[in-house]
Amino acid sequence: MDRITSAIPEAGPADTAALREIDADELARYVLDAGNPWWRRRRCAEALFRRVPEARVAGLLDRIRDPRESMDVRLALLDVLGHREELLPWLLHDDQRGDTTFRWREAMLKARGEAGDLTAAAELSTLAYDQWRHRGAKGRAGLDALVERHGVAAVDRLLGDRPEDRAFRVRMRHRAGEDITPALADPDVGVAYQAYSLAWDDEALRAFAREAPTVEGALWAALGLYDLTDDLDEIRAIDEALGRPRVEVKGLDAEIRAAIVHRYVPECEERTDPRWRMEALLTEPPPPADVEGRLRRVSDVLAGAGQAPEPPVHCGEDYRQGTGTYHVIRCAGGTVLVSMLGRFVTGSDEATQVRAPLEAAGFRWIDDDLGAITVDGLCVYWFGTRDPLDVRTLLFYWQD
Repeated sequence: MDRITSAIPEAGPADTAALREIDADELARYVLDAGNPWWRRRRCAEALFRRVPEARVAGLLDRIRDPRESMDVRLALLDVLGHREELLPWLLHDDQRGDTTFRWREAMLKARGEAGDLTAAAELSTLAYDQWRHRGAKGRAGLDALVERHGVAAVDRLLGDRPEDRAFRVRMRHRAGEDITPALADPDVGVAYQAYSLAWDDEALRAFAREAPTVEGALWAALGLYDLTDDLDEIRAIDEALGRPRVEVKGLDAEIRAAIVHRYVPECEERTDPRWRMEALLTEPPPPADVEGRLRRVSDVLAGAGQAPEPPVHCGEDYRQGTGTYHVIRCAGGTVLVSMLGRFVTGSDEATQVRAPLEAAGFRWIDDDLGAITVDGLCVYWFGTRDPLDVRTLLFYWQD
């Protein structure tokens, strides 16, 4: 017990290496004793991975089944013992299959896969395609366990032609060393991205870029080729041969477009249109912004207009958490937001009176119509979503 408490202090990280040196039976007994702190029991459960004493299996499985047990302990044990076939009847019970508790459903699906339950294949395929990486990892682990036990063909027969099913086949073909470049032209951008992320053969990518049945497929091939060669001239030639395809966004002018492209595309989400990725590589970014100088000029304009501006505050400081791309200046006429991405300003309804003097000084006021334009095809993470955002959100972005 002293060794366990020493390895898992109340403050600071657990000593994983020290836990692995503790006798597995001692760890199992600690987990089974509900009088011990749940957070230590969870760490002990994790340290039992691939070394659970057979004599303790039944008791530990009971801990998984007990709804009164700490969820963290149950999840840790499910990761360790989910492959046990004696757990499968309980996992397949309607009460468990209908349980949507946070983190529990994906953990149970993974366990069903590890226990060899082929009826979980379609659900695991969907989970593996989830945009949340930790959820997708659970789905892939469950599918891989099914494949290891039953073979690819047996799993594939239970799937359809959904994007997630095609993504599974891309992964399996890649694992088998087969050509996956045709999937670069998949109509679903997530499947195409999967193929792009796994492609490694520069000659195959070069050939597909010349012969791809779709513009998007050729662009994905070019992007994959650039990742391997760093040859910007080669992919520029491919882009020009395709006619320099770009995502058309009505009302989005070149200045705002460049600011958004070079700020967000390098960190964009997987399902972003490849045309945005190519544009970010092949166009010049805006000149470096003098953020402090811009804030001083806005403050001077507001002061000259009799608005008595307060000192600028970064949006993260204003919200007392998080970060973002703008500063807040409060003044007599309301609140003005100053973007860090360019000469863009906006404000509260009360602040529209300062629009004219700011525009006269060379700033661009982002009004409701301009701010509402959705930048199609560019997927940016924002409070749990990974969908295209509007201009206002992108120029004046905050995330906690």
